[in-house]
Amino acid sequence: MTIYDDEVFKMACDQFQVIADYLSIDKNDRERLTYPKRALAVTLPVHMDDGSTKTFQGYRVQHHLTLGPTKGGTRFAPSLSMGETAALAMWMSWKCALANLPYGGAKGGVACDPSKLSRTELEAVSRRYMQEMISFVGPHTDIMGPDMGTNEQIMAWFMDTYSVYMGYAVNEIVTGKPVAIGGTEGRREATGRGVVYLIERALNMLKIDPEKCTAIVQGFGNVGAVAALSLAYKSGVKVIGISDAYAAIYNPKGIDVEAAEQHVLKKGNLRAFHEAEHVDPKELLTMPCDVLVPAAVDRVINGSNAGKLKCRILAEAANGPTTPEADLILEKRWDEIFVIPDILCNAGGVIVSYFEWVQGLQAFMWSETEVTDKLFRILEHSFSQVIRRAKEHKISHRTAAMAIGVERVMKAKKMRGLFP
Repeated sequence: MTIYDDEVFKMACDQFQVIADYLSIDKNDRERLTYPKRALAVTLPVHMDDGSTKTFQGYRVQHHLTLGPTKGGTRFAPSLSMGETAALAMWMSWKCALANLPYGGAKGGVACDPSKLSRTELEAVSRRYMQEMISFVGPHTDIMGPDMGTNEQIMAWFMDTYSVYMGYAVNEIVTGKPVAIGGTEGRREATGRGVVYLIERALNMLKIDPEKCTAIVQGFGNVGAVAALSLAYKSGVKVIGISDAYAAIYNPKGIDVEAAEQHVLKKGNLRAFHEAEHVDPKELLTMPCDVLVPAAVDRVINGSNAGKLKCRILAEAANGPTTPEADLILEKRWDEIFVIPDILCNAGGVIVSYFEWVQGLQAFMWSETEVTDKLFRILEHSFSQVIRRAKEHKISHRTAAMAIGVERVMKAKKMRGLFP
């Protein structure tokens, strides 16, 4: 029993053990590579609009600080736990190392439902959370960013709270903040753009014409919506299915993604969008398509449905969407399904967050064109490394991607040594 006991953390550890066996990592080094360097749990008392005081649980986990400060998003979700936070921090470590960023992985958040909080209550939760984190984070220690349930506005509140405490503006304490206060052009779209860039690379490798392709995107939040829009209007892919936490819609003739986006902006979700057939959200994942993009929560591709997938490319825009049981099935289907693993597929967000952090430290801004060009260069290098290693060693794309990330962290730890 540890403070990290959770199904998601167990899944992350199981994935690591596969890589550790493949790399023949010494048993004495495995726990040091898996368990977080630091973890903090806080209680956040907040005055609610009705005059009551409600307490929320907050977490922050720093997986390792071997390569530099830690970096990771801040999630506001009802079921958030310390274990889930630790798993996300671990995945972030391998993701940053794969992209060769000078970061360790981190993650944090508050167990709350932001949709049920007023703007005043949401601001109070956000500021109280950052206030509790001030002694634990910093521009050279741990840099926060947005994640599920958080956005530019919450990052602005984080920055302001930290800056008021320090006595001067510290915009490099968070990434994903508004451009007006030091944010980077293109950061909001970065993850979705990266997903689509890698899908296009996979289609090119497989010699498939994007304009003859169909796609299903599970999750219509920031990442999923940007990916769906880019696929439909930039790549020419026909998007035939989309879903969010409230509804899943399907139209084999193609969905008007822009209309769906406008509907969500007005109504908040896809529930009342009637320009396509409503289907079972679980069935949407196994409907025929060329590109399947899970862009919502973890563990949606599992042992019960991995054998039923009818896609040619599985682009993992979410964190941990595929369980180890599903991986065993997908490895047997390697010639049918081209997997773009999560730590590669959704790395666009942290890559552009790195650019934002660097620009904040230098007080020197780049244009959106420069940011996007640099993003695609890093993704191309990482993609090429993963594909090359997978082919040379006859291993899955996930094993190749994680092995590259784990190796870099392990080598850095060995070079630095173990402090007595």
